[in-house]
Amino acid sequence: MTQPDPRRWRLLGLLAVAQFMLILDVTVVAIALPNIETDLGLQRETLTWVVSAYTLMFGGLMLLGGRAADLFGSRRIVLAGLAVFTLASLATGLAGGPELLLGGRVAQGVGAAMLSPAALSIVTKTFDGAERNKALGIWSAMGGGGSAIGVLLGGLLTAGPGWQWVFYINLPIGVIVFALLLRMLPADGPRVEQGRLDVPGALLVTAGTGTAIYALINAGDRGWLSAATLGTLAGALVLYGIFAQVQRSVRSPLMDLRILARRTVAAGTFMLLVATALMISMFFLGSFYLQHFKQYGALRTGLLFLPVALAAIAGAHLGGQLVSRVGARPVVLTAFVITAAGVTVPAVWEGAAMIVIGMTVGTIGLGAAFVGASTTTFAHVAPHEAGLASGILSTFHEFGASIGVAVVSSVAAASLAGTVTTGFTRGFTFAAVTAALAAVLALVTVPALKPSTGGVHVH
Repeated sequence: MTQPDPRRWRLLGLLAVAQFMLILDVTVVAIALPNIETDLGLQRETLTWVVSAYTLMFGGLMLLGGRAADLFGSRRIVLAGLAVFTLASLATGLAGGPELLLGGRVAQGVGAAMLSPAALSIVTKTFDGAERNKALGIWSAMGGGGSAIGVLLGGLLTAGPGWQWVFYINLPIGVIVFALLLRMLPADGPRVEQGRLDVPGALLVTAGTGTAIYALINAGDRGWLSAATLGTLAGALVLYGIFAQVQRSVRSPLMDLRILARRTVAAGTFMLLVATALMISMFFLGSFYLQHFKQYGALRTGLLFLPVALAAIAGAHLGGQLVSRVGARPVVLTAFVITAAGVTVPAVWEGAAMIVIGMTVGTIGLGAAFVGASTTTFAHVAPHEAGLASGILSTFHEFGASIGVAVVSSVAAASLAGTVTTGFTRGFTFAAVTAALAAVLALVTVPALKPSTGGVHVH
């Protein structure tokens, strides 16, 4: 019996810090967006892509990154992904216009899609038994903490050295982690996995989602039922159809689509997508309301978001305790009802206090919804399928962020571009209705079973 590596916990710490950076970069930008808009003179559509370009590439290429780690070795892909992400962060911070800004965000997403699944692969190979469950719990906490802390850190950096530092902060961290991982990561063993990368599949699913996001961002100006909007959405469906066909015909598919036919996986991943879309949408709307209309600085806005961040962590903790007692369905159902009630507050009453109270209550629900959705997904997943299920769940998580920002940006277009609050009211109303519909769908789609406690959500 081989002795475990005595440095394994230090290695986990380094990989968790790297994952923390990736998740942080989804929400850290939310507070900086109004300043980026002013400094670079960006249009609303372009501003929305600052969030969506990163999450689209992160989600769209994540399964490809995981497959690359299997084929070429996790060590190589982790180091390459970290290098790409760090250099892309530098380029994004140096941006003086939309081209380099969005190009940098795309490159950051590519690096994240390489790094995240390869790092997780190393974690699962380094630990066994009870230690593995503990390690995966730490990994998940870093992911959830990154989302919450990103909002506060975004305020501190934007108010201090400037919005560029929400990207520059990745440089020293990335360089130090890269140097330490270079010494600590175990060498890649002989190539076991055979096959090839399904690049066409990755490009098709990313292009399909990108096309849908483009349609949703522009729907506010073109009209939700206009020929241009419906035609572009139809194009996205065609790309998804071709993707499904490719997955059935290639020798080494990116995704075994049959796993999505299982009720638990389909319900869990969809609920996670909706929960992520709602959370990122609330951060997006709240940030613009407080900074545009209330003229609050980035630091004050970030501090006001602190109870919202803590609510997400508290909701996830509470959800984790309740799922094991009563099962996922009542947790997800109640979670979305709480979210709908919370988001209704800023939809009905104006003011900074109403925004913060409503978002805090809503985020308690979303924190619990994340746990319920994740445990539902893993309820009937065999150990050898855990990697695939985790990759699919993480992909839906990032796509949810992309789609949520795109939709709410269109719904609230009038307020984001002008000086009226009607758009914000519409945006929060839309979020409340979506949460209420998600509660109804949870009642219908989430199976009435007590999921096994072995399911661990990692992203």
